[in-house]
Amino acid sequence: MRRAGVRRVVTATLLALVAIAMAPFLPSRVVARDRRPNIVLILTDDQSFDSIPHDPAVMPALQAMLQDPSDHWTWFPNAFIQTPLCCPSRATILTGLYSQYTGVRTNNDGSRLDEPSTIATWLHDAGYHTGLIGKYVNGYPFGHPYVPFGWDRWLGKQQGAQATAYYDYILEDQGFPVFHGRAPANYSTDVFASAAEDFIHTAPQGQPFFLEVTPTSPHRPWVAAPGDAGADVGMPIFEPPSVGEPDVSDKPAWVQALPPFDVERRLQVHDIHRRSFEALLAVDRLVAGVITALGDTGMLEDTIVFFLTDNGLSFGEHRWLGKTCAYEECIRTPFLVRYPGSFSHTDDHLVSNVDLAPTIADLANVTPGALMDGRSLVPVLDGSQAGSSDRDVFLEYVGDSHIPGWTAIRTPDFLYVEYATGERELYDLTGQIADPDPYELQNRITDPAYGPVVEDLAARLAALRVD
Repeated sequence: MRRAGVRRVVTATLLALVAIAMAPFLPSRVVARDRRPNIVLILTDDQSFDSIPHDPAVMPALQAMLQDPSDHWTWFPNAFIQTPLCCPSRATILTGLYSQYTGVRTNNDGSRLDEPSTIATWLHDAGYHTGLIGKYVNGYPFGHPYVPFGWDRWLGKQQGAQATAYYDYILEDQGFPVFHGRAPANYSTDVFASAAEDFIHTAPQGQPFFLEVTPTSPHRPWVAAPGDAGADVGMPIFEPPSVGEPDVSDKPAWVQALPPFDVERRLQVHDIHRRSFEALLAVDRLVAGVITALGDTGMLEDTIVFFLTDNGLSFGEHRWLGKTCAYEECIRTPFLVRYPGSFSHTDDHLVSNVDLAPTIADLANVTPGALMDGRSLVPVLDGSQAGSSDRDVFLEYVGDSHIPGWTAIRTPDFLYVEYATGERELYDLTGQIADPDPYELQNRITDPAYGPVVEDLAARLAALRVD
């Protein structure tokens, strides 16, 4: 080899060695960032509407953020769950479809969800990094471990009995079952919180992500995290006049069949209500941890955060303890959105969980795989749509051994319900004709003064319902 050639080889070798030695001190390669926002959906299980905001705060960290005028949270006090039951609600959230179209009508129908066409598949196919941590739909994994379509990171909880909501449960970690026992470190909400923070910290650079975090709190059996049990003893809990409603003669037969409240029953329900609040303390830390992780990674102002529950819960209102009813306690949900660029405020628009999928699709600039029943809330969030909250919210439940099937329409002023038994209810919530009735104590269905209202709402409900 000639001398010049040797010099070239030696020089090239020395330059390569210098480059290797200097690599840790040189600026890293800039990854081109997809400017679409990250999206985080935090979905609780059976959280009552009265839990946030609450005085004193049940979720102090989240409530402080919500009430901070310099932050970017919007609270929708008129938010509703289309079918107030876990599995149908979750299917609606994932698809933007009413339960009469998803085919997921009860908690036994989870396998009927059209998994190849959900917000996960739409966003994944459009370049989003996707993850689900926590509860999926009831019945999962339907007899065989698997990762549903569209999810890059999967830590899904096996259904199990209600007793496994907080301890002694199995998580499908990328399709591999992992048992979590009764040690304090296995408290499910805390496990999901840690996994959510890890997802954020390890998200691929330059790629937007969609993360759904779904703790089973505060579902029955209402178990608080280690150290939280008894934290809310003595907390004042507002008891509306509908709790243990003494006169239910104007209510449908299923309500009339419920036993009256005595002192013992009232105390029992109050204690359950308090315990549900204690179970939310860990959820509050989960939310705070997610926000902190987004801030630490510099992604907070590039991320939209949604917070809601899959259905509300009645704590003795109209003598009922549970969900699936058409009354406010079952159908209303806490609904909070952190939207960077907006200012913290309350928005009175009527919204529904059926609006989640179209809103997320709009934010991600993706085309859904099907025509949806909900509508995008982006114009409301960014302030381009203001003014009237006039809208009909369609509600439905197929029925069970306790409550007959029903369909309903909720407007800004009225709740109108039709049961499979032929019974009907009408409540003048804001006092459009008689006195305001926000606690639904007076069924106006036979009041002649409301005849035109009943006729109008019945026609509007018929247009939304599939018979």
